[in-house]
Amino acid sequence: MTAAATAISVFHRVPDTPGFDAWVPDLVAAARDADGFVASRVSVHDDERLDPALEVTFRTEDLLHAWLDGPARKLVLDEGESLGYFRASSDLVIVGGGVPPVGVGVFLHSVAVGKEADFEAAQARIAEATAAFPGCEGTVLFPPDLAGEWTSLIRFRRGHQLAAWMRSRERAEALPDVRANLTRDFSEVTRTAPFGSTVRTDNGETKITPGWKIAMLILLTLYPSVMLLSRFFGPALGRLGVGPGVALWLSQIVSVAALQWLFMPAASRAFRRWLDPIDGASLRVSLAGAAVIVVLYAATLLLFASVKSLQFWDYGS
Repeated sequence: MTAAATAISVFHRVPDTPGFDAWVPDLVAAARDADGFVASRVSVHDDERLDPALEVTFRTEDLLHAWLDGPARKLVLDEGESLGYFRASSDLVIVGGGVPPVGVGVFLHSVAVGKEADFEAAQARIAEATAAFPGCEGTVLFPPDLAGEWTSLIRFRRGHQLAAWMRSRERAEALPDVRANLTRDFSEVTRTAPFGSTVRTDNGETKITPGWKIAMLILLTLYPSVMLLSRFFGPALGRLGVGPGVALWLSQIVSVAALQWLFMPAASRAFRRWLDPIDGASLRVSLAGAAVIVVLYAATLLLFASVKSLQFWDYGS
């Protein structure tokens, strides 16, 4: 299945905010008329400390690029430039909710009802503090998406500059004002990679689930899938006249597909915190999750050892 793709176009701050607000719907309309359009958001930019920006999402990356490079968008952008509305940087493209580029931090916020104005003001204040740091290229704040979450985006030229800001005293002092308006603490954008790995950006550095955790989770899901395929799928192929070699090859195809799109996603959700390279990094969490998986190993071994109808070696092809 092809992942959806999002492009964020950030514009230079303009003194003529009403004029920009009158023009940007034309850019939204150009995206909406294109094949594959899913959704769009215009950033909050009434405060001069927050950059104006447009976010558009398409069904696939190819469809997104077709619109980004197409004549309809170019026509509207040329009109905007004639009015003084210039993009501040190249378009930021994120595919499948993936990790943003180095130097860019993306944060999700669940804002309490009635606290929206206070939250916007707090974001503007932290944007002002951020602007004083070397390499800062601006802050964008998007209103709630379909899931009800606000998105803030901080841009730095280099990853180490973003990391310096993340560790700074100024940021630490500004965060309580932001948190005071949330129903739960904000989170940084993460991504679950194939076979359950979780990718996160922390202090400007990309981190991924340790390999030993993925290996343990794969074994947890692989053993029962192989046992069940050997008991039911292999014999069924044999009854259809499929040779043992081809039957084994087909079983492996089904096993890998089941792991990729069924078993591993389900197991990854159940062990989300344990797999997280930041939230699950502590020794206590790592050992506790590993212990639970060992118990599940024992449970599956006991199941297939005690239920004779699941034991493929007792059944011929």
